[in-house]
Amino acid sequence: MHRFKYKNNNLYCETVKIEDIAHKVETPFYLYSYATLLDHYRKIKRAFAPVQPLICFSMKSNSNLTVCRALVKEGAGLDIVSGGELYKALKIGAKPGKIVYASVGKTAMEIDTAIKK
Repeated sequence: MHRFKYKNNNLYCETVKIEDIAHKVETPFYLYSYATLLDHYRKIKRAFAPVQPLICFSMKSNSNLTVCRALVKEGAGLDIVSGGELYKALKIGAKPGKIVYASVGKTAMEIDTAIKK
């Protein structure tokens, strides 16, 4: 279920009228529904619960730290590809054991940093 709905010809994200946001911030802008994001994560988690996988969100797909932090707080891991993403993942509270570093172009320093964390 997503939390984007029309009410009286106005589009809302959860309980917020999107037009009101557009008047307050520069456009174009990205808008995420916290409730929708977590709902989708929880559905994936429930669907695969019998095998207890580590569900990782790709930081490359969306490096917005608020989005990543919300998923980490919910128990998700992070899929990263660089030392910069490792730094950000640790900064938002991702547990090192839930970070998958799957890049083919890691430097020796990035590998060393990841091992030490």
